[in-house]
Amino acid sequence: MAHTLEELRTRYGARYKWLVLLTCMIGSVAAILSSTIVNVAIPDLSRHFALGQERAQWVSTGFMLAMTLSMLTTPWLLMRFGLRRTYMGAICLLLCGGVLGGFSINYSMLLTMRVAEGIASGIMQPIPAIVILRAFATHEQGRAMGIFGFGVVLAPAVGPSVGGFLVELFGWRSIFFVVVPPCLIVLALIQRYLPLYSQLSEARRALDWKGLGLMALAVLGILNGLVELRADAVEAGVLLTVGLASLAAFVVYQLRTHAEPLLNMRLFRYRQFTMGALVAFIYGMGLFGSTYLLPIYMQMAVHYSPSEAGLVLLPAGIVLAVTIPLAGRLADRYPPNVLVAIGLSLLALSFALMALGGTASGYVLLMIWAALGRIGLGFVLPALSLGAMRGLDVDLIAQGASAVNFVRQLGGAIGVSLVGIVLEWRISVHGAQATGQRDAFGETFLLVAGLCALAVVAAWFMREAQAAGPAATQ
Repeated sequence: MAHTLEELRTRYGARYKWLVLLTCMIGSVAAILSSTIVNVAIPDLSRHFALGQERAQWVSTGFMLAMTLSMLTTPWLLMRFGLRRTYMGAICLLLCGGVLGGFSINYSMLLTMRVAEGIASGIMQPIPAIVILRAFATHEQGRAMGIFGFGVVLAPAVGPSVGGFLVELFGWRSIFFVVVPPCLIVLALIQRYLPLYSQLSEARRALDWKGLGLMALAVLGILNGLVELRADAVEAGVLLTVGLASLAAFVVYQLRTHAEPLLNMRLFRYRQFTMGALVAFIYGMGLFGSTYLLPIYMQMAVHYSPSEAGLVLLPAGIVLAVTIPLAGRLADRYPPNVLVAIGLSLLALSFALMALGGTASGYVLLMIWAALGRIGLGFVLPALSLGAMRGLDVDLIAQGASAVNFVRQLGGAIGVSLVGIVLEWRISVHGAQATGQRDAFGETFLLVAGLCALAVVAAWFMREAQAAGPAATQ
């Protein structure tokens, strides 16, 4: 039975906003599980489908590419179909992608299902931030983001550990079915707590297909160009040129279009948002690149089993779950750019320690350094979105949430691709023997640490527009 928003608020009172947040949080858990749990199975998938690193990384990159592009459609989908229908459609797509992915008969089918999961995850990704910024008062937003983060980080904390055991016991197919229980729970919660509504005045607006096509061409050109750098420099140059030209054309088109833009360029008149988006892009490169790299490093360089590789991240995930609520409260009291800079510094230090001493340090020290990085991640997560979007006009919040997530995921897709390419390159330089692999992984970790350090510099510039609007850039 469908309910209006007013009826639901009357029935559940002040706790209604928390119930909606809970519904969004469990959906995000399912999406994050589908993203992170597969990484621990990359070596097993590579053997099963006879894939090199440059092709194997597309299991993650394809997901993130689809996730990145679909984020841009979330504001239009919410206006066209409302929160309930949009969220339910995304959950159903994620559920189908997981089930069919587990029954994949070849690499093409597997990659297609990963893309389907990525589309669903991308649509869902900006929704919690939109809910928090619309439903919660300013003094509650940090707390709400912290509670949301606490729940969401349990997925990457538990996911690799569960995934490692599943791979060992049942093979790589089993990890795709992990998303089924949370998806079914969310579908029940959607029926109970989300209102069925549609804003008819907004429903007639068409999706900006031209803008979406230009951005898809840009991202595909850049990512494929990076992959071809070592194999064919001429083809790589052509692809990169097409990608960058398409990106420039996308920006020009979005500035000149009189229709509802896919990415509202007015957002970048807010200096604090612009700096936050830059931080999100660089941070995404480092974070997602390392998330892809660490499980492979544990299995290939230091020869741990999939379950042992997954368990390294379990204490780190628990530490992250404890850190995020604290950081959320701090985000209500202190400048977000300070918290982001502190978090990124700890993240960079964690990767540097793994690069310089990980292979000779033992299992416990690897756990400690992973936990150090997750403490840093806990400081970044609540503060980055709030710091970038607090000064935006109300009508730009949905676009702002999508844009921040979009640039972070775009950075992540490029980061995963770049890490896979650099790792393959360094292994070819140092050799495939144990010492050569350890050196190659160490140099790749240093690259990730450098990206996080670069993001620290960008984070400090977020402070320049704390109380300013668009005029601050003029």
